[in-house]
Amino acid sequence: MAVAYEIPHTWEEPEALHELLELVREQRSDANLRRIRYAFYVAEEAHSGQARDSGEPYITHPLAVAMILAELKMDDDSIVAALLHDVLEDCSSITPETLRAAFGEDVVLLIEGVTKLRMKSLKDASPRQRASAETHRAAESLRKMLLAMAKDLRVMIIKLADRLHNMRTLDSLSPERRTRIAAETMDIFAPLAARLGIWQMKWQLEDLAFKYLHPKEFQEISDLVAKSRKDREEELRTAIVMLKERLEGKGLRNVEVQGRPKHLYSIFNKIVKHGFEFDQILDLLAMRIIVENDSDCYVALGIVHDLWVPIAGLFYDYIAKPKPNGYRSLHTKVVGPHGDPLEVQIRTREMHQIAEFGVAAHWTYKEGPKGADTSNRFSELRRQLFDWSTDATTSSDFLRSVSTDLFSEQVFVFTPKGDVIDLPKESTPIDFAFRVHTELGLRVVGAKVNGSMVPLSTELQNGDVIELITRSNAHPSLDWLEFVKSAHARSKLRNHFRKRNKGDNASRGRDALERELRSLGLEPKEFLGDDKLMAIAKTTSDCENSTDVLAKVGEGLMSVQSVVSKLRGGSPQQQKATADTIQVSKAKEGRLSLAGTGTDNVMLRRAKCCDPLPGEDVTGYVTRGKGIMIHRKVCPNALNLLLSEPERLVSLDWPPDSSSYSVMLKIITVNRQGLLMDISTILGEAKVNVAAARIRTLPNQTAEIDITVEVHDVQHLNQVMTRIGNFADVISILRMFGRTASK
Repeated sequence: MAVAYEIPHTWEEPEALHELLELVREQRSDANLRRIRYAFYVAEEAHSGQARDSGEPYITHPLAVAMILAELKMDDDSIVAALLHDVLEDCSSITPETLRAAFGEDVVLLIEGVTKLRMKSLKDASPRQRASAETHRAAESLRKMLLAMAKDLRVMIIKLADRLHNMRTLDSLSPERRTRIAAETMDIFAPLAARLGIWQMKWQLEDLAFKYLHPKEFQEISDLVAKSRKDREEELRTAIVMLKERLEGKGLRNVEVQGRPKHLYSIFNKIVKHGFEFDQILDLLAMRIIVENDSDCYVALGIVHDLWVPIAGLFYDYIAKPKPNGYRSLHTKVVGPHGDPLEVQIRTREMHQIAEFGVAAHWTYKEGPKGADTSNRFSELRRQLFDWSTDATTSSDFLRSVSTDLFSEQVFVFTPKGDVIDLPKESTPIDFAFRVHTELGLRVVGAKVNGSMVPLSTELQNGDVIELITRSNAHPSLDWLEFVKSAHARSKLRNHFRKRNKGDNASRGRDALERELRSLGLEPKEFLGDDKLMAIAKTTSDCENSTDVLAKVGEGLMSVQSVVSKLRGGSPQQQKATADTIQVSKAKEGRLSLAGTGTDNVMLRRAKCCDPLPGEDVTGYVTRGKGIMIHRKVCPNALNLLLSEPERLVSLDWPPDSSSYSVMLKIITVNRQGLLMDISTILGEAKVNVAAARIRTLPNQTAEIDITVEVHDVQHLNQVMTRIGNFADVISILRMFGRTASK
């Protein structure tokens, strides 16, 4: 059923909307202008009374975003979604059902894809907690957008346009917000624009972020460029005139020759990364030649090289070998008419459209086989988007994976069938194997690069053809973590090693439960059946079966006592608390009081062999002249005392209190820069003091961290261990007994 798109006759169309509609009309004669106009009307009504931080009416923002998309020649649904992209987030009067009825399912999906996640109110939170929550929200919003983008790439194009306009209007925000948004733009959105091939957006986002992140350097380079611009423009004009005359003389018609601006952030990068002086930048002078067809590109290249001397080693043919994001062009550098280096790009009009607009050009050239080519070209990126969004378990892991795999420099290699695979620079055959398929990575035993056998640690180069050798019974080596580069491969390897360790942890957990049950006079076989353990698994997070429960106990992520308590349930053999149980009423190491006995200042000490904590099942051993020593009931020493001197054991009840007790943990983790800081952040958020720490790095790119923490009780300890254990780089975490990290 057609929608009427009725607008009141009294409503006046703003001039800015008229400009948008005119631009769309010029580009696409079949565009539904009534639908776009109605979308603006709905957005204007919904945002009525709302203003931006600059004081402008809020509607100016979605209109500007729609204009950016129109300049990219995007389709009607994208422009409509751009006009309405904030209404679900900011306007309670608009619902998805309302939009679906008026504009269709596709528009709603696009809007929901770019809508940020709502953040809970943090009125009483500290600045650190607010910053952490904001980082988490930003990461999860990005994860949500990437998943939506994997289904429809228009989601990210709309988001990039949204971010571009926000960057253009950043001056109205506080310095702190400007810096945060600029950093996020430089780290996330500019690289995303590059991977989508939308260079027009990428350069603008980088230059705007550069302006706010490095204002001093931005101004210095701006002044240097402005100072030399007059001479460069004169030289460029001379070169353009010479080249046009030569091209026309050789019979090339309808050729466009234009100067190409050098972007400030690109100049800054070359100065910082390569140590260049400003005068050494080779491509401050740049021009672009746009011709009719592919063969004209090579004719023009011959004319350029005949006119000026080419600089050796600086010619690239991206027509014969396009980049994975679809970019095609010829690049060459020559000595220009005044003796200065001159960069020349040569491409057809269609290549230029794709080079400027990247994946956005898919909606311009969507008819015929080109649309299918574009879709296939980005199928690998879609698969990566799903990988990045599902590999990581926490927001910090996710951001690190994205920044490692998506935004680092790339190397492009080939499968034996000729498919292009892009990987982070310095990647190895192991990274390649996991990118193709996880099972391939787990079974690889060797690799051939360009037909020759090479070590699995070999660094891949652009253009290499990779052939993998696998064996069905092969397994990864921990040594691989020393040289794999991609976050995706690291994640898959860590998951494999965690699963491999699960069997050992489960065995350790079963032994601990059996000891605890026997100490209570119970038969383990009656309680450790699969059905009872499965019942616990169903009520425990991250547990799917009985093995998961046992493994958690073995890792120390679940206390033995809590599991035994659940196993005993309504058992007729359940022991009742004895009447002579003594309660520890003052929980601090040293002299403690015993409640209910009338006796104060009795010496109680924690046994160093098992480091008991409040909340655990404990027993007291009456020593000869040294007070009472508190042991965990499952402590081997306590079990021996139960056999040799049972008369000296007393029942103790040690409830949690506000005091802190030291416990040592052993963390086995992937060794990487910044890891200790990340773990320290987790401990800080859990309000845990670190009494001592010792780190040992191993040759297989793992590290052992022995750390002594101070916790209130066993529940507090379990929470800390669970949070650290959920961190992606952590392979295992164990509670240690009888030691401290300083020993």
